[in-house]
Amino acid sequence: MRLKLALAMGITMAFCAGCTTAPKLKNEQIINLWPDKAPGQLADTPADIPAIQVYLPPPGKATGASFVVCPGGGYGGLAQHEGPVVGRWFADNGITAFVLRYRLAPKYHHPAPLTDAQRAIRFVRSHSKDWRLDPKRIGILGFSAGGHLTSTAATHYIPADPNSDDPVERVSSRPDLQILIYPVITMGPGGHEGSKNNLLGKDASKEMIDLFSNEKQVTKDTPPAFLMHSVSDTAVPVGNSDAYTAALKAAGVPFEYVRGELGQHGVGLQKTWTPQCIQWLQSLTFANKEVEAK
Repeated sequence: MRLKLALAMGITMAFCAGCTTAPKLKNEQIINLWPDKAPGQLADTPADIPAIQVYLPPPGKATGASFVVCPGGGYGGLAQHEGPVVGRWFADNGITAFVLRYRLAPKYHHPAPLTDAQRAIRFVRSHSKDWRLDPKRIGILGFSAGGHLTSTAATHYIPADPNSDDPVERVSSRPDLQILIYPVITMGPGGHEGSKNNLLGKDASKEMIDLFSNEKQVTKDTPPAFLMHSVSDTAVPVGNSDAYTAALKAAGVPFEYVRGELGQHGVGLQKTWTPQCIQWLQSLTFANKEVEAK
């Protein structure tokens, strides 16, 4: 199911990447991530234009933390129940959220989705002063294939380029936290064939499969993580998250893992994991402690 509502169908707002100040954010507004065409952009429909949709905390409740949200959909769609509702959930807990519209197969393959996710993190960080956000408290969350994109952003980030003509590229794309909900992690056996084919193609080389099997890309500098995965998941096996948490542990990266009989794949926001996630975010000063975890 594709992400509809304004994010897919509404009017997008062009944004000047070279501007030194950002406009005041408005709830549910949509902002294009590049002032003109994105790298490799093939057309000018909403699906071709990477953008973020803004979800603001209630007045006086913002913590200064923010999250980019990556809906799932096998790299071929954007799941409605993993987009705007997640942005509102973050906002209700004091976190400014930016739901990402990233480019999809069959028109787009790697590197387009990662380019869009990296740009979203850099975009928020580059305008953090204008938006009263903390540039050191920017996270990224993803579901399913969006979880793969999230773990890729967390393990394949780009350092700041202080000499770039584009001020967005003068800051790092490294997220400060990652949240992975029933994520695809490996591009090899035990992953999700459809996501792999949509991202890398059916004839992807072993080198590309290994490069984007993110359990192999964790280092001591990978950001802390929260994961949820059901042992009953028949679409994306729990072994994906098991392998990733094992890699995090080996690298000394802090993580919290909610694992058990938590339903089938694609459940979205559920009380089986959201209270634990908010408590984790509260412990890291991301979420508002005055709000009951939900």
